[in-house]
Amino acid sequence: MQVALPALVRELGRADYEPVFAAMRAFTDARKADTPDELWIVEHPPVFTLGLGADRSHVLADHAVPVVQTDRGGEVTFHGPGQVVIYLLMDLRRNKPGGKLYARQFVGKIEQAVINTLAAYNLGGERIAGAPGIYIAAGPRKGAKIAALGLKVRGNGCTYHGVSLNVAMDLAPFSWINPCGYAGLETVDMRTMGVNVTLAEVQHKLAAELVQQLATAGTPSAPNNELN
Repeated sequence: MQVALPALVRELGRADYEPVFAAMRAFTDARKADTPDELWIVEHPPVFTLGLGADRSHVLADHAVPVVQTDRGGEVTFHGPGQVVIYLLMDLRRNKPGGKLYARQFVGKIEQAVINTLAAYNLGGERIAGAPGIYIAAGPRKGAKIAALGLKVRGNGCTYHGVSLNVAMDLAPFSWINPCGYAGLETVDMRTMGVNVTLAEVQHKLAAELVQQLATAGTPSAPNNELN
């Protein structure tokens, strides 16, 4: 029986998207049954990325920002400075307390980690059925997207790509695309929502929430604290 190993968190700093994408695939190609899972924290220079089923026409104007085709799920999104990006290089086949972790649970736990992170800063986040990611739950910006999710799950249960959370960004590039394929979808960051916090703090908070959520199978756990 395989035993779940603790995730190793690596901080990559600011790094171009394509070399990190290549490194994720190389890591996954080379991993063995006992290879520890890893979470990679990174901040990217401006880049648009396309999922496998993405429609290139959803990039309305690239303004000389690179557009990169990837092998994750989902549509087009933007990565840039001031955004937390965490890639999850996991083996879902491993037994964890509570059983094995299945793809749908995996997605739910990632989303819950974002919701818990936002709650720590008194921001309410919610899921919207059929639209992966996390959205503002209440107030005048209800329904605005603050976090995006895109994954690759190979047939052997190994995953890469991950989640992004907008902290303090130049949001203009989101208006140059149909985010996640939705025309007119408003995108916000934590700063827009009145939270002034360093990128490093949110990187570490979200990573800690992900490690906690992914330590077990079963239902994602909500934060202990309520919103103020």
